[in-house]
Amino acid sequence: MVAGIACGVLCAACVLAYLTSVRGEADAARAEALARYGGEQVEVCVARRDVAAGEKVDAAAVETRLWVADLLPADAVRAAGDVVGRTATSSILAGEVLSTRRFGEASTSIDVPAGFAALSVPAKTVQAVGGALAPGSRADLYASGDTATAAVARDVLVLATSAGGADGAAAADVTWVTVAVKPESVQEVIAASRKAELYFALPAAGEGAGLDAREGSL
Repeated sequence: MVAGIACGVLCAACVLAYLTSVRGEADAARAEALARYGGEQVEVCVARRDVAAGEKVDAAAVETRLWVADLLPADAVRAAGDVVGRTATSSILAGEVLSTRRFGEASTSIDVPAGFAALSVPAKTVQAVGGALAPGSRADLYASGDTATAAVARDVLVLATSAGGADGAAAADVTWVTVAVKPESVQEVIAASRKAELYFALPAAGEGAGLDAREGSL
């Protein structure tokens, strides 16, 4: 039994030594890569894992790494104490440099044009023109099913997205888009979103014609 325990302790020690060695090699490689780019290197806080919007950040979710100062956002977090215990207002990806805008107050104010209603529809980044949609954009909206794709609306005004809220501040991947629709068209758009996937298409600059100009606009 003693021999078995000793063997187990030895194995654990070997694993720990190996992990420490791998971590040291990774840190050394990172430092070498950063040095190759040149510029001042500073320690910043980085997410160890994905953090969901609305989640309170704990110490285990944060680590510090060396980063080239010129490549950092202006609001990069330098001290873990500045974010530990705070609630993320937008999603944070593992390995992302933490910034204070991820913990700012979420914008809930939306300016809805007169005669229209604000409606949010599900849309992944790829369905929202690769995340290029922003408040103020005008886009065409299509519903794509297994056998057919049809235009649902033209020249739709984007009011907000999950990636930037209503104020346009960049955040994370798109999961929903809020658009201005006419009240009588709300049911139609909701039905289309339940039966098929919605895709947004940005027309060439200058081709938009306003909320009421195109036939089929919501």
